[in-house]
Amino acid sequence: MKKFIQTVTDIWKIEELRNKILITLGFMVIYRFAAQVTLPGLDGKAVADAMSSKPAGGGGIFDLINMFTGGGFSRASVMALGVMPYISASIVVQLMGIAIPYLQKLQKDGESGRKKINQITRWLTIAITLVQGPAYLANLPAVTGIPASAYILGPTNIVFLLSSIILLTAGSIFAMWLGEKITDKGIGNGISLLIMIGIIAGFPGAFAQEFTSKTTDGGAGGIMMILIELIVWLVVILACVYLVTAIRKVAVQYARKTVAGTVGSVSGARQYVPLKLNSAGVMPIIFAQAIMFVPSAIQGATFASEGVKKVAGYFSDFNGVGYNVLFAVLIIIFSYFYTAITIPTNKMADDLKRSGGFIPGIRPGKETGDLLDRVLSLITFPGSLFLALLAILPAFVVKFGVQQSWAMFYGGTSLLIMVGVAIDTIQQINSHLLNRHYDGLMKTGTKRKSVA
Repeated sequence: MKKFIQTVTDIWKIEELRNKILITLGFMVIYRFAAQVTLPGLDGKAVADAMSSKPAGGGGIFDLINMFTGGGFSRASVMALGVMPYISASIVVQLMGIAIPYLQKLQKDGESGRKKINQITRWLTIAITLVQGPAYLANLPAVTGIPASAYILGPTNIVFLLSSIILLTAGSIFAMWLGEKITDKGIGNGISLLIMIGIIAGFPGAFAQEFTSKTTDGGAGGIMMILIELIVWLVVILACVYLVTAIRKVAVQYARKTVAGTVGSVSGARQYVPLKLNSAGVMPIIFAQAIMFVPSAIQGATFASEGVKKVAGYFSDFNGVGYNVLFAVLIIIFSYFYTAITIPTNKMADDLKRSGGFIPGIRPGKETGDLLDRVLSLITFPGSLFLALLAILPAFVVKFGVQQSWAMFYGGTSLLIMVGVAIDTIQQINSHLLNRHYDGLMKTGTKRKSVA
């Protein structure tokens, strides 16, 4: 504890780092405050009563989106859509970059191209919000459970609908702006931090619900079961850390270089090309969940026959075997798909060739690209299996009596996002500390001696 306090003190001594952390915390507080503001035209007390009476953690897709928005989705907040439209727009632009030459050109134009891509993403975010906003308002009673009496002007009033669509769009743009400001002036990736803080916001309530269910009269397990669940949860977090940080090092040798003023040549340095075990991150889970919306939509469709609805219902049960098997298979497929489109092994091979690097025993160029592609395919398989297991783990722990809201923190997108964002933020803090001759956040926290 003493070493940790010393590390925090070292962080506070660095004015630039201190200001970045305070700016980040300030923007996150603003985001959380805005998420509590209910849409005008709705009775705030009626919405709060509907939230308290509705069972939490049903396991559906609405509960997952609600977790990402920090409860704003079910609260009918002006930030109900949060940064999700921006995330959707970013994914669409990234995928379109594979097929559209103009976007491919922008990706190669450096900083100017990146700014234009960001501007395209922002406009696409507005377009997506203008579609998702009316859809959200149309399904508001099903999402929040609010009665018709909660609408001050009525659910179909044109003034309420237009003002709500404008506010939902403005809320998403404001969330996007906050995320970009955190990235520019704060610490860590702003959009990811806003998602993480929304997920963490539901953590105390989920744990309190689980604690109450286990310790009250008739609860199964008591305090001992809570301790076991916490230990298992920490083990799962440790596994997530290994999944996020695991890499396969491919040895690379650089050609000998002649140095002026020396006789002969200097031996080339031996380095490594790091290939991540899980190069796709949480994107396969997000893609797979998007596909898993389809059975739920078919089940609720009026045109579908009873037989089709029955099959769709089998794949709509969040904790059912059919849903989780299909979900896991989709994650494995999308892991290969997303890795293939985001990791350009041929470009990596060309860059190595231009810089004078080569893999021992392998010809530079195409053969190097083929080797990197083969190694990446081999390590993606166990990585995708591990990712699929983490994604369906909440369904397993529910079978052991864990509350659905608490089980959501045992795996899936939420836990991977929290672990990934935490690691990225710690790495950025470490870089600031090391630049000021301090040990990293996970080290001893003592000031390093300057080398004369």
